[in-house]
Amino acid sequence: MLPFARRRTAFSVGTSLLIAAAAAGFASAQSSRDTQLADGPAVVKAAMPLNKGNAKAGQDIFRFETFGNEGFWTDAARLPQGVKQARVTVLDALKLGMTIDVEAIPASIRNKLAAELKTDMSASSAPLLNDPAVFKKLVDANAVVGIAPKHGKLGVTCALCHTITDGSMYAMPNGGSIGHRIDGRTEHTLQIGKLLAAAANSRAFYPVLQLQMADGSTIGRAAKGLTKDSTEADVDMYLSNPQNYPVGMFDDTPDGNGNPMHVVPLFRQDLAAPFGTSGQNDKLEDFNNTVYTALFDPTDLLTPDGRKFLHILAGAAGDRMADDYAAVLKSTGVKDYPYVKATKGGKAGAAATPVGLRVDNKKLLDLNAYLASLPAPAGAATDAGAAARGREIFRGNCTSCHNVDQSIPVNTALVLMNKIWPGYAPKVIAQRPPPLTPIQNAPGTFDDKMIVVDASPGGGIRGDALPLLLDLARKPVFLHDDSVKGLDALLDPSRGATAPHPFYVADKLQRADVVEFLKGLDTSNPAR
Repeated sequence: MLPFARRRTAFSVGTSLLIAAAAAGFASAQSSRDTQLADGPAVVKAAMPLNKGNAKAGQDIFRFETFGNEGFWTDAARLPQGVKQARVTVLDALKLGMTIDVEAIPASIRNKLAAELKTDMSASSAPLLNDPAVFKKLVDANAVVGIAPKHGKLGVTCALCHTITDGSMYAMPNGGSIGHRIDGRTEHTLQIGKLLAAAANSRAFYPVLQLQMADGSTIGRAAKGLTKDSTEADVDMYLSNPQNYPVGMFDDTPDGNGNPMHVVPLFRQDLAAPFGTSGQNDKLEDFNNTVYTALFDPTDLLTPDGRKFLHILAGAAGDRMADDYAAVLKSTGVKDYPYVKATKGGKAGAAATPVGLRVDNKKLLDLNAYLASLPAPAGAATDAGAAARGREIFRGNCTSCHNVDQSIPVNTALVLMNKIWPGYAPKVIAQRPPPLTPIQNAPGTFDDKMIVVDASPGGGIRGDALPLLLDLARKPVFLHDDSVKGLDALLDPSRGATAPHPFYVADKLQRADVVEFLKGLDTSNPAR
């Protein structure tokens, strides 16, 4: 098991949406009247200033920069080869939840595609939408968001998971869209597991799969873990099964645990810190460097410093995973790795260089500036009276941790795991030297992202970082493990006193008011 922590961003309501001060949460309107109202925490731990470069340059990095990962995605995972073999079409891509930039579609086919989208989209009515050659033409034109053609190969960028379009040409129900880019927001219907399964060598994703441990056990949604001897068909079956890899989720921790989390957006990162579910990164550029050097090209984990990183955080289990991964790559003919273009020499395990590598720091700071500049979406139109009532309930119960005003940075203090989840009762799997906490696991999926990863590398506590409460009306599921469907369900006491985030509004009408308030939140009108 090795950690690769999730980015805790402006939209990561996945871990704690309404961490309240009251242990029982929103009991009644009377409790709201009897509680001193506040607009935010009384004691705030401030974030470190966000280091920023040039936002305009950062846009290009967000959309198109690969730092050489096209080597991994083409030569190791062999995504373009698998897409070609599967004869993936534009229609297939939309069904996977992918997005297409209308401005980048070649003019010669743009109007024809628009016309076909108004038909029943059958092969006879929409030949271009059903032609694999047309999809390749869009990829080569940089029109398929997040897929970057480089030097005859294909890599991936941040935009793959963190951009939607306005759907001005087409928006597929429960699927992708074609339109003008809107960077920073999540495509909630993106089927990343199936996209990874489309690669001709999906075994190359070994560190981010649900693996079987040395004792035969496994951690994740699947009943059985994969091994170095699992076949391509075995891996594809795991990735393609929505019970193992739900829609809208991505497993971003190469730790051998099956712990996909709901993709979060990346707007207004100047307001969101620390970074990662467990708050282990104070600096956004450090987190992004880890994404580029250990996730977009996981073969970096097999460098001497990459192996050291695995050992520091997972001991013998990390050593074993590295050895098994090397065997998988050998058996599938992968060589000449790693592929990422980065500077060597950083200290393995350090926040700035977890695997001893650092991509161009200027580009990381430019990316910071762009992510900070991306506006949060306007809040949903709501009933003013209901939202005002909900705001007062929120002020009386939630603001020991959360801000009413979403235009100010969140409190960077972490919330202890046994506070956000009273039922948290982990079993220690392995001890680690301080300041690292033990590797530990509790039943269920809520803590699977944090079995190995917590804030202890920097001396912090084991707990969750606080999110901004933005773009909530568009979000279909809550808590990072997608265990709660909708805001009303999140605040419904029927989930139980020991469930994750057990802070409730018992009265149904009051609960509706709080939901109305939350859906309307944005960075310009906190009272809406």
